[in-house]
Amino acid sequence: MKIQFDSSLDYQRDAMKAITGIFQGQEICEANFTVYSPEFLAKQQNIAFNEIGYGNRLTLTEGNLVENVQNLQLANGLKPSERSEIDRNHLDFTIEMETGTGKTYVYLRSIMELYTKYGFSKHIIVVPSIPIKEGVYKSLQITEDHFKQLYDNLNYNFFIYDSSKLNEVRDFSTNDGLSIMVINIDAFRKSFENPEDAKKKANIIHRYNDKLGYKPLDLIKNTNPVVFIDEPQSTMSTPLAKKAVQGLNPLAILRYSATHKEKVNLMYKLDAVDAYDKKLVKQIEVGSIQTEGMNNQAYIRLLEVRSRRNTIEARVEVDVMQGGSIQRVKKWVKQNQDLEELTGRIEYEGYIIKDIYVADEYIDFTSRDGELKVGEAIGSVDDKQIKTALISKTIEAHLDKELVLNPQGIKVLSLFFIDSVGKYRVYDEEGNASLGEYAEIFEKEYQKLIKKTKYASLFGEMKDVEVDASEVHNGYFSIDKKSKASNKKEKFEYFKDTTGKVNADEYTYNLIMRDKEKLLSFDSKLRFIFSHSALKEGWDNPNVFQICTLKDAGNSDIRRRQEIGRGLRLCVNQDGERVYGFETNTLTVMATESYVDFVDNLQKEIEADTGIKFGILESHSFNNVVMSIDGDEVEYLGQEKSEQLYDFLILKGYIDMRGKVQDLLRIAIKDDAVELPEEFTESEHVENQILSNLKAAAGKLQIKNQDDKKKVRVNKRVLNSPEFKELWERVKYKTTFSVDFDSDSLVKECIRALDDRLKITRGKLHYTKVKVAMSIGGLQVNEDPTTYFENVKDEVEVLPDIVGYLQNETQLTRKSIVKILTETNKLGYFKINPQKFIEGCIDIINEQMRLHIVDGIQYKKIGDSEYYSQELFENEELFGYLKSNLSESEKSPYDYVVYDSTVESKLANDFENSDNIPVYAKLPNWFKIDTPLGTYNPDWAILWKDGDDEKLYFVVESKGTTLFGDLRPKEQGKIDCGKKHFKALDTEMIVAASMEDVTNQALMA
Repeated sequence: MKIQFDSSLDYQRDAMKAITGIFQGQEICEANFTVYSPEFLAKQQNIAFNEIGYGNRLTLTEGNLVENVQNLQLANGLKPSERSEIDRNHLDFTIEMETGTGKTYVYLRSIMELYTKYGFSKHIIVVPSIPIKEGVYKSLQITEDHFKQLYDNLNYNFFIYDSSKLNEVRDFSTNDGLSIMVINIDAFRKSFENPEDAKKKANIIHRYNDKLGYKPLDLIKNTNPVVFIDEPQSTMSTPLAKKAVQGLNPLAILRYSATHKEKVNLMYKLDAVDAYDKKLVKQIEVGSIQTEGMNNQAYIRLLEVRSRRNTIEARVEVDVMQGGSIQRVKKWVKQNQDLEELTGRIEYEGYIIKDIYVADEYIDFTSRDGELKVGEAIGSVDDKQIKTALISKTIEAHLDKELVLNPQGIKVLSLFFIDSVGKYRVYDEEGNASLGEYAEIFEKEYQKLIKKTKYASLFGEMKDVEVDASEVHNGYFSIDKKSKASNKKEKFEYFKDTTGKVNADEYTYNLIMRDKEKLLSFDSKLRFIFSHSALKEGWDNPNVFQICTLKDAGNSDIRRRQEIGRGLRLCVNQDGERVYGFETNTLTVMATESYVDFVDNLQKEIEADTGIKFGILESHSFNNVVMSIDGDEVEYLGQEKSEQLYDFLILKGYIDMRGKVQDLLRIAIKDDAVELPEEFTESEHVENQILSNLKAAAGKLQIKNQDDKKKVRVNKRVLNSPEFKELWERVKYKTTFSVDFDSDSLVKECIRALDDRLKITRGKLHYTKVKVAMSIGGLQVNEDPTTYFENVKDEVEVLPDIVGYLQNETQLTRKSIVKILTETNKLGYFKINPQKFIEGCIDIINEQMRLHIVDGIQYKKIGDSEYYSQELFENEELFGYLKSNLSESEKSPYDYVVYDSTVESKLANDFENSDNIPVYAKLPNWFKIDTPLGTYNPDWAILWKDGDDEKLYFVVESKGTTLFGDLRPKEQGKIDCGKKHFKALDTEMIVAASMEDVTNQALMA
């Protein structure tokens, strides 16, 4: 098959125009120079067989260039460059294009445009690495026919600079047609001018060559080439590299990347948000695999290390014992910190932080072997089980996509990146290859999954039901040779681990590029590809729909954005045509962190890599708002007006001084009440464009309406009334409690409760899949993720001291604990999941203790001096929201009642409308009753008057039910304690779900 290219895409045309438009008004011309023959230069002959060299020549004035540049920037919504930033002798411009949107196509076609429009015939593409070099060359090959069709069968020459083929440099300088050189920055970065490089020998390009009669670089400089920099953040990352590029004597430097570190005269921007919004890349879907209920070992994940204010710290995730259960928390730790003390768990014995290495990003321990690197975790589920789940879910996602895409003629590919070739292929001493661990897992899981009924039609269509699993996967790794053990003269080829930067990798990148179209065709059964993570930069196949990185522990250098970039390109069908739309183009990335963390970290990486400021407006955000169109003439709002509008938004409080969108703007957008200066609202289409920009930056955050927020004020008329003082006098006093219970009875109840209710399962792998949406407001995930659970085997080598644990957490005697454990029929669960068994026992035993205590509890009023003062109502500030949790009040000590549920809201309304209730109070949070189950805050205090003016005083607990059995045991216990507390104060407490319940119980009192 052959990939087809679409020449009509508007965004690519705009990107090309952003460069070609700089030279508008330039006449077609060239610069000639003489290239002498080596013999003439060596004075070996008088008649020289000399040639004419051809180069580029710029005729525009600096004023012309400045005007062109600023007009283009305005049209593209960018901040215009200052006049001082544009130097005719050092032209330097930036194009920002998201990965996968055709950046290489754009600059290659820009070369064609610059030649046909202005006669600029000499172009050099400078790349930072071998894979990008091979990728660019492949692009030149596969676009050649396409460009010839577009440009009237234009002939042009392109080549990769090779220091062993310097005649190509001479041809480049003397060719009177369009010539394109691709060169790696490392091929000319080292020169004799730099003392350090001179010692190590400069690149050949800087050395005089007898056959040329020149230094190769001198021939290049004479052509005054247009220099295209691919990935300048890598290519020109050092002052030396920048100097080397200037040494090419460029007519102009044009920088292309998605992740510029330095944006010099930005001419066009298509960032990650723009690309997603225009659906020019695949939508991202995150498949996250997490462990649950696996707390039987010392779990430690190193999240980050830092040196701040002369303090070196590491941030770790550990399992901490809190309130009788394990909580996974993140903590900052320092040297010599004991994780056993930090977590309260004996499993962490010996894990004392020895050293924290900031530069190398790892920590080690005093009494434990090994190191822990950033991104690495120990003590989690067996690593092989995690890898098996990752591989299995990748295969499943792949097959699910094939069901949808195969009928559309779209070949689905999945990419596995691994850090060790030995995990995929192993060799004996004679060179006989066999499957590595990951390949074995793959074939086993693949054979298992394809037998599912839902995939039967898929394999029927592909006519390969009997396909051998080994035929659908293969490895792309660098190759080396090794001698056989039996015969040292005989050698065999084997896959080897490399860095991605050595000569052996060049062949591999070539192979990846050569096989690009083959992999897209159904003629090839290969659908699952394993490659070394060091080679990931070489992969950009458009039909990669799944990416799974199988990292060994300690290898934490894989960045999420870099990983995703390998599969962002829109897919192609069997005719080589691009297929558009998120319904077809979804990239599934497998992750071993929670999807929330993945998306959060991905957003941070996008911000760090691209400079995108999510939820931020800038002074030039409105400069390309279209005011009017007259034929080809477009009038824009302009930079000055954009700055005026930006300043207004700050004054209005819609954005802060940094441009960050405030909730006030979100509320105004939600209520369709955004205020703008009159000059920006006179034209409806201008106003709509501005509002569209504001909505995009505001994002989709759900917020409570700040306009609804109310401060609740004290109603002194009620607070100081005789009725309220009487009511408060009946409820305000504090009490103390004492308990008396039978320990034998408690032990029996604990055994019964454990037998009835304790349920322990094995640890689980939790798989969650969510789609990620992107806007200038930030990254969001869909609210309805797909979830799946799978039990895993967790082999526990040493069982913890369960008796000691339970004794410490329940305060029961060792004798009672042993009796409970030996007589319950659930002790067998202890070996299945020790930690969960312990936690379950703690919960149930403590619950039974509390309930048992409640049965024997007695409350006693402390005295007349211990009470909650009525003045506390005036000291507390209350706030609520009119449309969500506030109800106006005439009978309570506040002008509004802040309610917590619909039951409370209804009761408050009924209290207000009841003739029997002259005053009532929603009891504040500071009104608490001590109980063995924790503090208790009842809901209401009411004064009830019947027809004979008899006064009754009640405390009301509002619940959705009055059936005690429907409440949780802890709730039941607290309410029982509350009733006994108020009984000691001669006040009755009732439970009510409605006003009818209150009335019935009041009439019965």
